[in-house]
Amino acid sequence: MQAGNAHYRRGADLPTTIPVFPLAGALLLPGGRMPLNIFEPRYLQMVDEAVGGARLIGIIQPSLDGALRDDGEPELCSVGCAGRIISLAESGDGRYLISLQGVCRFRITHEAATKTPFRQCRIAPFLADLDEDRAGAEVDRPSLLKAFRAYLQANDLEADWESVSRAENAMLVNALSMMAPYGPAEKQALLEAADLKTRAETLIAITEMALAREGEDFGSSLQ
Repeated sequence: MQAGNAHYRRGADLPTTIPVFPLAGALLLPGGRMPLNIFEPRYLQMVDEAVGGARLIGIIQPSLDGALRDDGEPELCSVGCAGRIISLAESGDGRYLISLQGVCRFRITHEAATKTPFRQCRIAPFLADLDEDRAGAEVDRPSLLKAFRAYLQANDLEADWESVSRAENAMLVNALSMMAPYGPAEKQALLEAADLKTRAETLIAITEMALAREGEDFGSSLQ
């Protein structure tokens, strides 16, 4: 897996502990890009330290059940995705505008005891995500595009179909998963899908359920 100027080919290319950024409803996937507007002081410090080190930040959701630790911070989902900072700009008013590129998913093995104001976790990376040869994995592309097109039409949205048609399977599935306007539980299900084929099937199923609900709501409004 290449992200920016770095190549990640094996577990030794990744640190064992990374800073984590809890974001509800956020989904970063390997190869995907996520823009972030950083303004909270502890996360500005997190970016400073990441840029001076491995340049990796873990994007992870707070626990889906809303559980909190004794200090009021949220418990975390067990699986997130590590992203490399591939661009950084200073806004001039104290913020950082950064872009992360997904490297690989990880499972938290435990949260590190640290004096930094941001949280850090020891991780077990999903090493299969580093294998770029898996990018062309078979997916039901026609069904995926059919569901995506139906969702866009139902919500009066448009897409750049020329770019969509050119995208290889991994980029297509991961990009659609990241941009899909679904809730935290659905985003976590997409993140934790065992492989690309399963992620595509999950995305199709979630989209079809969303379309069915919208159809029911529309029918109810006419009664």
